[in-house]
Amino acid sequence: MEEELRVRFNDHQVSKIFPVKPKSTAKPASKSETPESRYWSSFKPHSIPNLVSSVSALAFSPIHPHTLAVAHSATVSLFSSQTLSVSKRFSFRDVVSSVCFRSDGALFAACDLSGVVQVFDVKERMALRSLRSHSAPARFVKYPYEDKLHLISGGDDGVVKYWDVAGGTVISDLLGHKDYVRCGDCSPVNDSVLITGSYDHTVKVWDTRVDKSKWMAEINHGCPVEDVVYLPSGGMIATAGGNSVKVWDLIGGGKMVCSMDSHNKTVTSLCVGRSESAENRLVSVALDGYMKVFDYGRAKVTFSMRFPAPLMSLGLSPDCSTRVIGASNGTVFAGKRKLRDAGEKKSLSLWSVKSQVEEGRRRALRPTYFTYFQRGQSEKPSKEDYIVKEKKGLKLKRHDKLLKKFRHKEALVSVLDENKPANVVAVMEELVARRKLMKCVSNMEEEELGMLLVFLQRYCTMQRYSGLLMGLTKKVLETRAEDIEGKFEFKAILWNLKREVNQEIRIQQSLVEIQGVIAPLMRIAGRR
Repeated sequence: MEEELRVRFNDHQVSKIFPVKPKSTAKPASKSETPESRYWSSFKPHSIPNLVSSVSALAFSPIHPHTLAVAHSATVSLFSSQTLSVSKRFSFRDVVSSVCFRSDGALFAACDLSGVVQVFDVKERMALRSLRSHSAPARFVKYPYEDKLHLISGGDDGVVKYWDVAGGTVISDLLGHKDYVRCGDCSPVNDSVLITGSYDHTVKVWDTRVDKSKWMAEINHGCPVEDVVYLPSGGMIATAGGNSVKVWDLIGGGKMVCSMDSHNKTVTSLCVGRSESAENRLVSVALDGYMKVFDYGRAKVTFSMRFPAPLMSLGLSPDCSTRVIGASNGTVFAGKRKLRDAGEKKSLSLWSVKSQVEEGRRRALRPTYFTYFQRGQSEKPSKEDYIVKEKKGLKLKRHDKLLKKFRHKEALVSVLDENKPANVVAVMEELVARRKLMKCVSNMEEEELGMLLVFLQRYCTMQRYSGLLMGLTKKVLETRAEDIEGKFEFKAILWNLKREVNQEIRIQQSLVEIQGVIAPLMRIAGRR
């Protein structure tokens, strides 16, 4: 039986062999790459040191090279937009909640949870103004696009304040919100119009030229508003609240144009940028860690990117070469891209409300520009030309420069060193007008106080300066009595001062006696 089976198997011949291949695993369906996604993916990541605390606000300077301000904890750090390295740091008393640059990039304003709004000089690293009026934490501060003299701020007290920065006073309180005011923005076409968003689910449109604090329009977002931003046209706005971003048409009566609900958690910040096709895009970040680019013209999300932390703030440089995103863990996700050519740089840097025609007119040579007066300076004069000699520019003295920088005590000490009484009295009169003279006197050290007393002893009895210096001498002796008493260095100065005053009193008494003798004689002579 076994031999028979072997014969049967041996007789069977395999005609053809078919190799068996393992089944291939299913490939994930990949979306086709679009120019839009290539553009937003071209931002190469750059590392910024961990700032430990949450990054609450970001702002770019509108002037090249577009300095970046990052608010984290009780500090505002200035970064170079080119190297992304720290250049300066500014400290505050409490956690900083918002930061904004002025239109010329020379100043920036920031507010903190103590309710104080401060204005800083970027170069001098000093606070020029401290605006105190909010009774609760201040949450946002904004400079109007072209206005350099006013500020807008809002906070948890539900009040929007319109500030006069030069005077340090509130021009008007805009009342109407019923809950915390958390965000705001100024119109790019009219510096007097602004919008504010609140946790009462509403966005209100204000006009600062109206005397009564009544809003012009009101929009209901449907949930607490976290951020609002004007779109470049000036007639549309975008609001963020909950997990949705909505675009509204203000000119059309506040009608909602479109809505994006692709985020899974609260949207925290909005920003407007430009795509590769020079079209405006609305960029948003949220606590779900996603950054999304929204084409509000087609009501479509064109790009999405995931980050490994909840996102709190967002910023794009005016030339769209740098993108920064602040996270809740203190990380700043920065990205930079190279501009291909000068044409691209020009097109990206002009994403503003003004049209290209207006921009061309603005760049035309006008009599208000400095270059207008430099025309023809390289040409040589002919024999018939009359040469006008240039006047030398006025050079400011050191105390004038210090007064321009609001360094009052240093200006007073500097002019006392010059030993020119006319200049010293002029500086004192300026400090009286600014209401800072007695504050400077109270902050003087012993050596500086000695210089002031020597000056008062020499010139307080001079008729030209006595009107101001006699009263100042009395105030100095009253306010700094504890510092003057018991000091050996001041004994001789005080003794000479007392002698000068007594001598002046005797002279005045003699003049009064002479006047009493001459007056009857003048009357008799007048009768004849």
